[in-house]
Amino acid sequence: MIEIIDLCKQFSGKTVVDHVNLNIENGEFLSLLGPNGAGKTTLINMMTTLLLPDAGKILIDGEEVSREKKSVKKKLSIISQEYSLRNDFTVLDIMEQHGRLYNIPKAKRREKTAEVLELCGLSEAKNKTVRQLSGGMKRKLMLCRALITEPEYLILDEPTVGLDPMSRRQIWSVLYKLNEKGMTILLTTHYIEEAQYLSKKVALINKGKIKTVASPDELIRSIGNFTVDIFHDGEIDSHHFMGKEDALAYIAQAKGRTTLRETNLEDVFIAFAGKGMTDGHKDSTLGKVD
Repeated sequence: MIEIIDLCKQFSGKTVVDHVNLNIENGEFLSLLGPNGAGKTTLINMMTTLLLPDAGKILIDGEEVSREKKSVKKKLSIISQEYSLRNDFTVLDIMEQHGRLYNIPKAKRREKTAEVLELCGLSEAKNKTVRQLSGGMKRKLMLCRALITEPEYLILDEPTVGLDPMSRRQIWSVLYKLNEKGMTILLTTHYIEEAQYLSKKVALINKGKIKTVASPDELIRSIGNFTVDIFHDGEIDSHHFMGKEDALAYIAQAKGRTTLRETNLEDVFIAFAGKGMTDGHKDSTLGKVD
């Protein structure tokens, strides 16, 4: 279990992470959603000790995370936004180097390399250099590298940014399988459908504060199960309703072109951005149901 307790971080007098409290249960898949500058990456960098908190603490299985406690840090693997692979190395070179860095015995690292390359669909590319790989293959290689250490907790900071839909969904499939096998995963993403598809829980963050934590279904119900979009003057005005009958009644008296659909997590994010991020709404008051 990961426990984040009253965590704070400032840069040049500006509070970036503001008394964050968050628990991530073992086996959970939690997505951290928020706009640019919300504090997501700073929070992750403190979890991995790239940054040190100004106040508060992070516990993993009851032990406080610090740069000195390597046994605790070994439970984590992180995949960052930026590519961090040597272009002249082959896929096998990358895996071999990382395995040696973590003192994994030769037989074990060869076995684990074959296993994770197969899982991520990179077995046939094992002798290719990094510069020969597509963007999606590089992302999958970074995931393989993170998995060779057999982490208990996997942290991913925008792991599919810039990828085409096919590559993105291939990575979703791998992450889903890993979580189904019991791996605890924390994900930050700008792809709302990614969070809705993968997450058991979503934490909404803005201005360094966690606003609410709930399952995607709970968040959707908090604003309404059905959405009516009204198109006029080049704008889209969305209204949310708990029941389909109420939504249809609204359409009957609405002016302009309308569509009726099921509410999704993107609607929650927009409601959160327009209301919860500015006036402190949280939980059941996240959005208003018309």
